[in-house]
Amino acid sequence: MENTDQKIIARFPPSPTGWFHIGNARTAIFNYIFVKRNNGLLRFRLEDTDKERSKDEYAQDIVSGLKWLGLDIDYDKPYKQSEHGETYKKYIETMIRNGTAYFSKEEVKEEGQRAEVIRLKNQNKKIKYVDMVRGEIEVDTTELGDFVIAKSITEPIYHLAVVVDDFEMGVTHVIRGEDGIYNTPRQILIQEAIGAPRPIYAHMPFILNEDRSKLSKRKQGELVSLSYYRKQGYLPEAIVNYLSLCGWNPGTEQEILSMDELVEKFDITKVQKSGAIFNRIKLNWFNKEYIKKLPAGERNRLILERLDKVWPEVSLEIKNNLLTILGDRISYFAEVETIIQSGEFDFLLKSPDYSTKKLIWKGETAQNTLGYLKAVHSLLESMTENDFTESTTKTVIWPLTEKSGRGNVLWPLRYALSGMDRSPDPFILLKMLGREETLKRLTLAEKRLSSL
Repeated sequence: MENTDQKIIARFPPSPTGWFHIGNARTAIFNYIFVKRNNGLLRFRLEDTDKERSKDEYAQDIVSGLKWLGLDIDYDKPYKQSEHGETYKKYIETMIRNGTAYFSKEEVKEEGQRAEVIRLKNQNKKIKYVDMVRGEIEVDTTELGDFVIAKSITEPIYHLAVVVDDFEMGVTHVIRGEDGIYNTPRQILIQEAIGAPRPIYAHMPFILNEDRSKLSKRKQGELVSLSYYRKQGYLPEAIVNYLSLCGWNPGTEQEILSMDELVEKFDITKVQKSGAIFNRIKLNWFNKEYIKKLPAGERNRLILERLDKVWPEVSLEIKNNLLTILGDRISYFAEVETIIQSGEFDFLLKSPDYSTKKLIWKGETAQNTLGYLKAVHSLLESMTENDFTESTTKTVIWPLTEKSGRGNVLWPLRYALSGMDRSPDPFILLKMLGREETLKRLTLAEKRLSSL
């Protein structure tokens, strides 16, 4: 949808009653790229009238998450519902005076007492509106009856507060999750009652689990919060890119899209109506692609931060030897800690303990294997420490592998150095361990083979 003469104003109004949900983050992203596409404004609102559940730590988590995603909204002075009680009161009093709302006695709340609430006088009519995602929608509001809009003159409920807020903020477009579609008829009736213009609506599909159930904090716990992915070392650009494609695509095969490209290509009318599956494997693919795009210095810094957590006493030299290997393997930076904690690289810290027989390649003998290791030992011993690079050691050893067989030579070399069935390439191991440690481990392996 292209811009018109009217300035497009959308809003992102989270409730600070829980940690910032990944689905709400997707809604914020859609709002953001929509207004940027149309040269509009995105306003930030905290719907904090639930005094018992609203907490500053949740509000801070939301603001921190939005900033991390790179969405430059006016966070410093957010519109807070809790600060607009007098505004709501003014609208409620006006509605009562003009007859669009009235006091109503409710069921017995406590023995001998009745609660007084304020209800909207429903016009009992059909409402039609066009949803930018779902097309034309028609609802008969008769079944809604005269619904409650406030608990008292000073206590609006959600529907009234939202309508007043949007009116006061000049909101022209309401882009929200599909659960909001059930609120729309009530809110349109309230808009008409207070003389507010009707905004244009767009209801986004839910983000779903792979079994098509709704992402739920109760079921998935912290996996539904944006802070979880921040702590796990995902990159904000990858999260924005992936979430923007949960329910929408640019109509091409292109998947890696910068913020500028998203803004350029986004068409809200192309958002799908059905739920979007949240696929962690696909998210990991996106994040790995963005890790590859990082400057080497930044990628290494982020890897070293994680290494420092699990290997605080290990030398920087040893950690630096792992940067390339880990950078190629990880999909998100917390995997650095997982890999290290698995013990896969413990061989860098101490000589490995292993079964001597495992030094022998398939079908070979201990005597031949000993000969291959001694030959490699002799070649490496003639080299200097500065020569212990992947390319140089490979150049020196490779003729022996071609003569005696790659597996026969390289398997015992790699196993003697790492003690593991699966480890980095032996030439990488030589570089990582260096000349002195390499020769020490080869000597030990030779002694073991000699005893068989």
